[in-house]
Amino acid sequence: QLVESGGGSVQAGGSLRLSCEFHGYNFGSRCMAWFRQAPGKEREGVAYLAIDGSTSYADSVKGRFTFSQDSAKRTLFLEMDSLLPEDTAMYYCAATTTGLACTSPFTYWGQGTQVTVSA
Repeated sequence: QLVESGGGSVQAGGSLRLSCEFHGYNFGSRCMAWFRQAPGKEREGVAYLAIDGSTSYADSVKGRFTFSQDSAKRTLFLEMDSLLPEDTAMYYCAATTTGLACTSPFTYWGQGTQVTVSA
């Protein structure tokens, strides 16, 4: 089970930090990711944390978003800086099945947390 928190409303240029608590087995032994979906748009992958600990980002957020984890607390974070109105979306934390890479389907999803950025 994945539980997100930390969404909210902020003005353009501001920052937010999203959290995702992981309730399950084998934390760190699967790909974890943040996705987002804006109204009327397809869901897109924003940031990925691979099994080897490497991170990757969508071009639209590269240099502004940072994906990190606290293994002891089994929690993932998405630090979002220099937010833009186009970052407005529902943000979801997701995970693959144990042992699978980020190219695999994401089996587990959180309920989502809303991020709204005003101009």
